[in-house]
Amino acid sequence: MPVILQTVILLSLSNIFMTFAWYAHLKHLNTQAWYIAALLSWGVALFEYLLQVPANRIGYTELSLPQLKILQEFITLSIFVPFSLFYMQQPLKLDYLWAALCLMGAVYFIFRS
Repeated sequence: MPVILQTVILLSLSNIFMTFAWYAHLKHLNTQAWYIAALLSWGVALFEYLLQVPANRIGYTELSLPQLKILQEFITLSIFVPFSLFYMQQPLKLDYLWAALCLMGAVYFIFRS
């Protein structure tokens, strides 16, 4: 499997865990003390790191550090928008499109050489 594909798959899975660790407690644990939410989020975030660290190590064999970072930001938005819409039931905004276009531009510029 190509390095870029391995990296994208692992970073995508990692980002799913990260998004839930960072934001799902706002929906389900909003009546609990903050430290309960923090402890549970850390537990979820462990799985993020178990995927993110190998993803970056694999990716860094062929990608530069700036390429890895821009790729991660693009994946973050790709995961966050559906999470926000479907899981957190937030309204769709045109700003998501503009942000996606800006990130696509960033991806283009960082990978064009």
